Amino acid sequence: MEFPDLGKQCSEKTCKQPDFLPLECDACKQDFCKDHFTYAAHKCPFAFKQDVLVPVCPLCNSPIPVKRGEIPDVVVGEHIDGDCEHRPGKKKEGVRPVCVSPLGAGFSSGKKIFTYRCSKEGCRRKEMLRAACSECRGGFCIQHRHPRARGCARGGPPASTAG
Repeated sequence: MEFPDLGKQCSEKTCKQPDFLPLECDACKQDFCKDHFTYAAHKCPFAFKQDVLVPVCPLCNSPIPVKRGEIPDVVVGEHIDGDCEHRPGKKKEGVRPVCVSPLGAGFSSGKKIFTYRCSKEGCRRKEMLRAACSECRGGFCIQHRHPRARGCARGGPPASTAG
C-alpha cells in the first residue's frame, strides 16, 4: 500500500527520491531530501543571497565589508595594507603606549611602573617595589633580594632579636 500524495520528491536531478519529510531550500525554494538540502549538496544557484559570511581582520578583529563578486581574501589583504589599526610596522602618531599593571588593568598615565633598578653589579632588572637591604642599604630585584644571593659584604646571618 503506497501513499502517492504523501511527501515530495527530492528536486536534485540525480536523486528524485521520495521523501516524507522534505526540506525546502530557503534560497531557491525547492524541496530536497536530507542528503541534498544544503546549498553545496544541490549546488544552489541562489546560495550567495543567503550564505553570506563576513570576514574578520585577524589583526584588529573588525569585520571587513565585502561587496558581491569580490574575493574576501583580497579585501582583507587590502584592509591590512591600508586601514588596519594594528598593521605591523605602522606608526601611530599621538598615541601613548598602554602600560599593564600586574593586576591586568590597562592604563596610559605616562608613569613608568618598573623604576627600581637592581644594585647588584651586572644585573639590569627593574622592579615595581624596592627591596632594600637593611645591611648595605642597596635596592635589589626579587632574584637578588637575599644577602646570600648577591654576596652582600655585610650579609652574614641575620641577628636574632629574640631574647
